[in-house]
Amino acid sequence: MTDTLTVPDSLQRLGWSAADEDRWTGHGAPARVVVNHGSVCEVLLTGADGRLLHHSATPAPALPATPVAGDWVELGADGRIHAVAPRRAVLSRAGAAGSGPQVMASNIDTVLMVVPLDGGLNAKMVERLSVMGWESGAQPVLVLSKSDRTRDEGAEDASAAELLSPGVPVLPVSVLTGQGLDTLRAWLGPGTTAVMLGPSGAGKTSLLNALEGTHEAVTAVGRSGGRHTTTTRRLHLLASGGVLLDIPGIRSLEVAAGRASVDEVFADLAAYALQCQYGDCGHAGDGGCAVEEAVRTGELPRARLANWRKLQGEIAYRERREDPAAMAEVRREWKAVSKQARRGRRG
Repeated sequence: MTDTLTVPDSLQRLGWSAADEDRWTGHGAPARVVVNHGSVCEVLLTGADGRLLHHSATPAPALPATPVAGDWVELGADGRIHAVAPRRAVLSRAGAAGSGPQVMASNIDTVLMVVPLDGGLNAKMVERLSVMGWESGAQPVLVLSKSDRTRDEGAEDASAAELLSPGVPVLPVSVLTGQGLDTLRAWLGPGTTAVMLGPSGAGKTSLLNALEGTHEAVTAVGRSGGRHTTTTRRLHLLASGGVLLDIPGIRSLEVAAGRASVDEVFADLAAYALQCQYGDCGHAGDGGCAVEEAVRTGELPRARLANWRKLQGEIAYRERREDPAAMAEVRREWKAVSKQARRGRRG
């Protein structure tokens, strides 16, 4: 950071922290990206009188990083974005082939993973969102929305969710009864930047309305699935003093994460893996596999291993997809298999 940067209260109101200060190398006070519309970003910055000002800025040509909501940026004299500060914690999802992960939010402290209970607890969703939460580098918190739709205010589902995502705080909430809202506000205290992550129809905007007494538009959930009116990533300054980033409902649960984050969520499976005969055991028919033995005896749910295998397969596929040489080798292997199969049919 520059020695002359003085941080006003209004900048701290935007979530500026000591961690951000350590990363700031710009000249003058930073601005924070509220939303990226593609060619134009909306940002908030501190005016001469110390109040927050709204500004629409276009990224300067050849900017190394595309600004996303939550970024701290430097504005030039021309009003354009000339630099994006190094990010500390980012929420990402799998991007297009060859493009690497897509950053959805940056410089976050807490990831609120919102999973609705109106259709029963979705174990796969809990596991996958938890992997994304751990991968971000921020504190993951599992929010079980619509707990009023259950017979016990989500208590049984909360116990099950704690087993699915060890070490992650689990909070059943309801916007109708008010259950859990005060506890949720505690995660959104002064100087904290949080993001809500979840599928369309999970009730994220309804949660924001209940927390703030606001009237952000929501769309009713139909039989065909959830719909959500949030179409951009937007920062909300909360009455609690924190900052909340509401992002669109995710349509795909394909994760962009490393194996370490998967191990965090599947800690029970990882513990059994330490007892496997071979250190590189794939838990897929290998001899002396303690994980498969735990499944056979009922100590580990079969679905748990199945979901772990799917995630590992997705990670391996993504790694190949982002490595042209590896993808070329896979294509050669499939071509050889296909050619051999055709020969067999002719024979």
